[in-house]
Amino acid sequence: MIKVSVIYPYTAGARFDHAYYRESHMPMMKRLLDDACLYYTVDKGISGRAPGTDPVYVAKCDFFCTSAEAYRAASGQHQQEIMGDIPKYSDIRPEVQISEVVVERSAL
Repeated sequence: MIKVSVIYPYTAGARFDHAYYRESHMPMMKRLLDDACLYYTVDKGISGRAPGTDPVYVAKCDFFCTSAEAYRAASGQHQQEIMGDIPKYSDIRPEVQISEVVVERSAL
């Protein structure tokens, strides 16, 4: 399994509509990725390590996918629709990382 992380760096004064991202963009992404995406998570940055500091990232999502090839094939078919939706919720350019999931759950 792989994880595709899409990360939005915090920038003072930048725009990010968390409600639109959570309620519209991410369900659209799941629909477009179809079976390539097993599930996804969404994070909202609230602070840095020290209390009262800005978060490093304002938002982040992770798509847990069957393979990098499946993700690339599914997302590649819909790049225009995906990229066209970003201005509806943010003016931040996202960073993307693809990782191999080596531990999905850990027991205490």
